[in-house]
Amino acid sequence: MSVLPLVFTSGWASGINAYAVVLLLGLLGATGVSDEVPAALERPDVLIVAGLLFVAEAIADKVPYVDSVWDAVHTLVRPIAGGVVAALLAGHDGSLPQLAAGAVGGSTALLSHLVKAGTRIAVNTSPEPASNVLLSLVEDLGVAGLVAFALFHPWIAAGIAAALLVAGIATVVFLWSRIRRYLRRRRERRAEQRLAAAGGGGAPPLG
Repeated sequence: MSVLPLVFTSGWASGINAYAVVLLLGLLGATGVSDEVPAALERPDVLIVAGLLFVAEAIADKVPYVDSVWDAVHTLVRPIAGGVVAALLAGHDGSLPQLAAGAVGGSTALLSHLVKAGTRIAVNTSPEPASNVLLSLVEDLGVAGLVAFALFHPWIAAGIAAALLVAGIATVVFLWSRIRRYLRRRRERRAEQRLAAAGGGGAPPLG
């Protein structure tokens, strides 16, 4: 129970940017800022790989439609990363609590990943798209801030993560309903234009 809020928050954050979670936790543990970080995340090779992949995601995540392709590729990566990080945080190799923590972290990561991916698709297809760069920066800063906060105030951070997850799901539902209405109206206008063009095709030339 003591590690559950940190597991939940890290799972939520992993669904948004798993590489940022691994990199940040590793750095905070390696520098001695927190004793809660597993030694496996502090290894130099893990930090280097996480850092390189974080840079790659930071670039891909800010380009329209490229971000959606990146999200599709990471549909399995983020939940697996969330589960692994959660299991490492729980410790006790092979124990039931560790397996339960991995399940919580992985399932939470999957939910937040679906929220992120759905939001990006809605933004990319919206008639008035928001800035991908701004959205990506907000996500990265939110992940970094909440993960660091969770190491010192885990229950409050878990509450914030839960609220963000619920708000994200509601936002995706709202955005998709708007997108569907917009696409339906556009199809109707195109159909009307085709009918008008077909009806006027046989009119005699003026003059």
